[in-house]
Amino acid sequence: MDFDDLPLKKDTPTAALEKEDLSEASVDQLEERITVLKTEITRTEEEIKAKKASRATADAFFKS
Repeated sequence: MDFDDLPLKKDTPTAALEKEDLSEASVDQLEERITVLKTEITRTEEEIKAKKASRATADAFFKS
């Protein structure tokens, strides 16, 4: 089997969010969704910072 024959994975967590039908949600539900997503953005940004710091530490160690 050739890797070129395998289907590409197109469904990602963000793709699933983009596909959700929001038209049936109430204003309260939409506001709660925004709050949850903002919290997730903050959590993701913190993880990015941690990974960058870890990488910088590793880079500094291996340059020594």
